[in-house]
Amino acid sequence: MVLPFKHEPFTDFKVDSNRRDFEKALALVEGKLGEDYPIVINGEKIFTDDKLISMNPADKEQLIGKVSKATKQHVDQAMDAALEAFKAWRKWTAAERADLLFRAAAIIRRRKHEFSAWLVYEAGKPWDQADGDIAEGIDFLEYYGRQMLELGHGKVLNDRANEHNAYFYQPMGPGVVIPPWNFAFAIVCGTTIAPVVAGNPVLLKPSENTPVIAYKLMEVLEEAGLPKGVVNFVPGDPEEIGDYLVDHKETRFINFTGSRATGTRIYERAAKVKEGQQFLKRVIAEMGGKDTIIVDNDADLDLAAESIVHSSFGFSGQKCSACSRAVIHQDVYEEVLEKVVSLTKQLTVGNPASSNVYMGAVVNQKQFAKIRNYIEIGKEEAVLVHGGETDDTTGYFVYPTIFKDIDPKARLMQEEIFGPVVAFTKAANFDEMLEIANNTEYGLTGAVISNNREHLNRARYDFHVGNLYFNRGCTAAIVGYQPFGGFKLSGTDSKAGGPDYLQHFLEAKVVSETF
Repeated sequence: MVLPFKHEPFTDFKVDSNRRDFEKALALVEGKLGEDYPIVINGEKIFTDDKLISMNPADKEQLIGKVSKATKQHVDQAMDAALEAFKAWRKWTAAERADLLFRAAAIIRRRKHEFSAWLVYEAGKPWDQADGDIAEGIDFLEYYGRQMLELGHGKVLNDRANEHNAYFYQPMGPGVVIPPWNFAFAIVCGTTIAPVVAGNPVLLKPSENTPVIAYKLMEVLEEAGLPKGVVNFVPGDPEEIGDYLVDHKETRFINFTGSRATGTRIYERAAKVKEGQQFLKRVIAEMGGKDTIIVDNDADLDLAAESIVHSSFGFSGQKCSACSRAVIHQDVYEEVLEKVVSLTKQLTVGNPASSNVYMGAVVNQKQFAKIRNYIEIGKEEAVLVHGGETDDTTGYFVYPTIFKDIDPKARLMQEEIFGPVVAFTKAANFDEMLEIANNTEYGLTGAVISNNREHLNRARYDFHVGNLYFNRGCTAAIVGYQPFGGFKLSGTDSKAGGPDYLQHFLEAKVVSETF
C-alpha cells in the first residue's frame, strides 16, 4: 500500500548537525569536480571530443565538469532508441512504472545533501535553495508515481444493456524534454519523469549551464532500474540540436521550461506538420513571468516586507515566479519601502560553496551583463534606493537592488529581468493596484498582502495569474499543494505538480463492446 503524499521536509541549517553534514557533502562533491560525462543513448555511454564546459558561477576558475555534446546524428540515434524502448515500456503497468519512481526517490533521499551540494557548485545555489530544489525533485517522483496509480484505473463510464464501455489512458510515444538551469534538478526531474511514468520514452536535453547535475539524475534512474532507451541524455548546443529535436517527425510532445522567446519559437515550430508525421505535436510550456506583489493599505506591513524581500532576492531573483514588481497603496508606500530596504541590508552575498550565504552569484556572464544593463535602465526610469552594485571579478555577483517611483509601463516593470531587482510603484486604490498587476504580457504568479476580505475576493478572480497567493510571497510553490503554471505568455498553464499534469502525456481511449 502506498502512503498518502506528503512533501519532502526541508533541512534546517540552523541545527549544528545538519550544517556539519552539509559541509561534509560539499567536501565530498568538491573531490569529484572536473570529471567527464557522456551522452547516454539506449543505455550506452558515448564520449565526444566536443564538450559543454560547466563552471562554478561563484568561482569562475572552478571546473565542475565536462559533458559531451550531442549532434543531430546522436538525436536520430536517440529517437530510434526511444521508439524501440516504447514497444516494451508502454506495456509496463502503471504500478510497475510508479514503483520505479518511488525507488528513485528513495535513492535521492538517502543522498540528499550530496545532490544539493552539486547544485551549490554548478548552479551557485545557497544551501537552503539547493535543499529545496532537491526536495522538490523528490516530491515530483513521489507525487507523479501516485498520480499514475490513479490514472491507471481509467475513468468510469455508463453502460447500456448488452454493452460495456471502457475509458482508459495510454502513452503517446517519444517526446523531447528541454528544462532550464534555475531549478537544475527539480524541473529536470519533474519534466522528465512525468512523461516517463505515463509510459513515454524521452530525449532529455539539459541546459548547457547545468548539465552535470542533470546527469546525476540519469545515474539515479539507471540505479533504480529504468530500462535502456526510456530516457536518452542528449546535452548539446541549443543552436545545433534545439530546433532539430523540436522539428523531428517522431517527436510527439515537447516539454519545455524557459524563456518566452524560446517557448514561443517552439510553439510555432511544433505546429508545422513534417513529412511523414502522423500526429499533432503537443507543447507543454512554462515561459517565465513578471510577477507582482500588491500591498493593501490595511496589510500587515512586516509580513509585506518579508514577502517582497524573499520573493525578490531568493536565489538572486532567478526564478520565473520571483517578485520584480511591488505595487503598494500610497498610504503605506514609504513605510513598506523603508522596511524592505532595512531587511535587504541584512542579506549576505557570497560563494555558497564557502559559507551559508543568502545569495550567491547569478548563473553566467550573459545573465550578469543582462541584469547589469537593466540596472542601468532602472537608473534612468526610476529612483535607485538600494543596491545596484555588481562584481564579476571572481564570480558573477549582482547585489540586491531596489528602485522606487517607477512608471507602471516602464521597461523595468514590463520585461523579465531574472535577477535580484525589484521596482516599487504606488497606487491610490485597489482598482489601480489590480490594473497595474495585470498590465503585463505575463500571468504566472502574484500575491496580495491584505486584511480586506472584499479585496481578496476580488483579486481571486480579477488578478490574472495562474498561481495567486494571499498574505505570503509569490514564490515557493510546493508539489501537490500549489500546482504550478501560468496564464497569458507565461505558458500553457500546465500546472506541474498537480492532478492534471500527467494527462498532457497521455491519450484517452474509449473501447465499447456490444455482447
